[in-house]
Amino acid sequence: MPAPLMLEGFRADLAEFLFQKPDEVDLEENPVYAGLDSLHIVTLIERWRETGLDVSFIELAECTSFAQWWQLLSARQEAAK
Repeated sequence: MPAPLMLEGFRADLAEFLFQKPDEVDLEENPVYAGLDSLHIVTLIERWRETGLDVSFIELAECTSFAQWWQLLSARQEAAK
């Protein structure tokens, strides 16, 4: 079973594409305004699927902040237990 995605890992994944340090990622920021394009988002989805999370591009696109992404991902992770 793959290791669960933790908030620190989530922030590190985002930071990689935002060219920031994980602790600099503002979870209240809108992903699109932060600079993530569709290719980055799809890459993140694939990475998170490797941890066992099933999330779609549409579901993430409907969220208006990284915090909402984390809520969705953590809820999915909890439901999969």
